[in-house]
Amino acid sequence: MDRRQFLAAGFAAPAALAAQTAHDAAQASAPIQPFSDPDFGFTAQTALGAGYYRAGDPGKLLAIAAHIKPGDFDSACRAYYEAGVQARKLAEAAAAKRHAVSAREAYLWAAEYFSCALKFLVSSKETEWPSPSWRQYDDCWSAAAALFEPAAERLEIPYEGASLTAWFFRVDRSRRRRPLVILNTGADGLEISMYVHGCAGGLSRGYNCLILNGPGQCDSLWAKKLYFRPDWEKVITPVVDVMLRRREVDPKRIALVGVSQGGYMVPRALAFEHRIAAGVADPGGWNVAEPWLRNLPKPIREMLDAGKQSDFDRIVGMGVAANSRTKAVLQMRMRPYGITSYYEAFRAVQKYSLEEVAGQIRCPMLITDPEGEQFFPGQSQKLYDALRCPKTLVKFTHDQGADQHCEVAAPGYRDYCIYNWLNETL
Repeated sequence: MDRRQFLAAGFAAPAALAAQTAHDAAQASAPIQPFSDPDFGFTAQTALGAGYYRAGDPGKLLAIAAHIKPGDFDSACRAYYEAGVQARKLAEAAAAKRHAVSAREAYLWAAEYFSCALKFLVSSKETEWPSPSWRQYDDCWSAAAALFEPAAERLEIPYEGASLTAWFFRVDRSRRRRPLVILNTGADGLEISMYVHGCAGGLSRGYNCLILNGPGQCDSLWAKKLYFRPDWEKVITPVVDVMLRRREVDPKRIALVGVSQGGYMVPRALAFEHRIAAGVADPGGWNVAEPWLRNLPKPIREMLDAGKQSDFDRIVGMGVAANSRTKAVLQMRMRPYGITSYYEAFRAVQKYSLEEVAGQIRCPMLITDPEGEQFFPGQSQKLYDALRCPKTLVKFTHDQGADQHCEVAAPGYRDYCIYNWLNETL
């Protein structure tokens, strides 16, 4: 093995980023996927699951799959993007004739397909970042939100001299006080993912829901250039301040739900923000740095620990240059942190740990632990064990169709478990 091959192998999975890590986890639970490639298959499962809440059609997903060549990111990006364009045309045609429900659903389809295209765009050779997919996605999501009954209200929440966009979904127009679920996405989820993973299920059960675009997420990243921070309570506290002024919000029944890296963000915020009555981490995120560091070769880890930034950046740059997929995904994972230096990114994520603060959480917590978790394996149990508050650990399995990260293929069963717990807790 020559030097370039060694470096490529050594950087095949920093931050659970490369295919091998996801492939190993996927093989462990062996889910049914249209593609054996874990990146392609996981996105397909996400799109399939979105159909449960009318954010896509399973038949259309199969048609999209027929246009994707194995391992070809360009073909995947084009297939999902073109499906989004088609769905948007359907939505606009329905809206022009005032078919509000049809227009809303077709806009949701389009938003989901465009969000899938964005996942492949980072490794596509033919499209520059940022792309028309983001603008198309944002237009379609906004149009869909306006067609709910009542319409979702776009809020701008004051945040350190700027603002955070949030989408407030109400059960009805009554202004009656109801429990509120604040939905916190992770490293790469968009609003449509939080609609599928919490908002739709909450509305149907009588919960008002707030989809939050925190720094480093959605338009906070794309349009406002706001970036991740480890002290997530500084994000959630101003959100709670604003929502407590809403007549529709029961101040004693506010829940905070985090998915993906939100499984770190939510517990971190709850350690300091004690006005929230219940929290959910799906899955639990104990230490964000652990998957970044897991496959880092020992000599390179020693450079990182010794503060040798120029050497670290040079060696990592050489390593990822030999693996285009790893380079693309690593850059995508670095983007929400607002960092371009590999060294600075690997140092930054080391601040994202719950070890010193988990014991400060007071409210009841639900931690999910899906079988075959690709990105934070074992961390749900670590978080659960460290909690001193009332706590529940829910296992999701392959036999339930709810395995893998965030149970993306089974949002119905996921909501069944989470909202039953919230009903009993609140």
